[in-house]
Amino acid sequence: MQVQRMVQRPHDRLRHHREADPFPTALDPSIDPMISSRWLCAVPYVKALRLHQWSKNLLVLLPVIAAHNLTAKVWIAALLAFISFSFVASSAYLLNDLLDFAADRAHPRKRNRPLASGALPRAHAIVMIPALLLLGGGFALAVGRWQFMAAMLVYYVATTAYSLYLKRKLAIDIFILAGLYAMRIIVGGAATGIELSEWLLAFLIFFSMSLAAIKRQAELVDGAASGRKQALGRAYSVGDLPTISMVAVAAGYVSILVLALYINSDSVRTLYSEPRLLWAVCPVLLYWLTRIVILAQRGRMDDDPILFAFHDLASYVCGLLILGAILAGSLL
Repeated sequence: MQVQRMVQRPHDRLRHHREADPFPTALDPSIDPMISSRWLCAVPYVKALRLHQWSKNLLVLLPVIAAHNLTAKVWIAALLAFISFSFVASSAYLLNDLLDFAADRAHPRKRNRPLASGALPRAHAIVMIPALLLLGGGFALAVGRWQFMAAMLVYYVATTAYSLYLKRKLAIDIFILAGLYAMRIIVGGAATGIELSEWLLAFLIFFSMSLAAIKRQAELVDGAASGRKQALGRAYSVGDLPTISMVAVAAGYVSILVLALYINSDSVRTLYSEPRLLWAVCPVLLYWLTRIVILAQRGRMDDDPILFAFHDLASYVCGLLILGAILAGSLL
């Protein structure tokens, strides 16, 4: 098997799509020293929120977009849900960083996180975790739907169980990760009262499974490049790469098959005047998914495929093509 030879590269090789740091550790010297000092003190706390991860939470808005609902009340509820989910997710991320403190310190990239690097005291993180959870809960109350609050509770319990135990269980961790991706869309439907169709749920199951497998694939490739045969804190080794890659491709392709069946169903005609134009979405998604898996195998992607897409020009082009096909199918 040629897996190790395929993924090995110098550890310090520059990643082509590494995330830009929105909070630099050095400021313009012309700025007032007192302001600069206060800003630098705040940087670890802001970084600990993982604001760049909030881009994934835009999936909360997908049910509103998919339902073609343009009413102000629904959009306000969706935006409040986005804010609520983001603060709750930040609380979960910080809890995960606290629990993974030792493993992150040994990781070539995660050791630069505020907690692992020592920039954020663990005592402060312990206070921030419930504070962020309460802040998210406040916005959840503003949404005013018990279904949304119940969905948020399920998300937090699931992500806590994942951080404490399930992420070290073979295969189960991928299913949980897939569920956490899908929960963003389920939460959006619960917040706005929009019922998710069976088609969307079926698509979500397989597409989320693909994204979760790609995330694990990227972690394994990164570990192999660093000379590790076993993923830190996970139940996978470099030898599992072919299987993980197969899961990523298979689940992704099945999700696109579900989309193709939906386009050919009677349900699509209630929302789209020209549903045949939606067929253009399928080859674009096939290209995007295949490309992402290949880039992950080459070690050119950070851990999360959704975050990667937000920093990848080709992904933006694919997104615009998909949006164009959807608008054309709706308006023509």
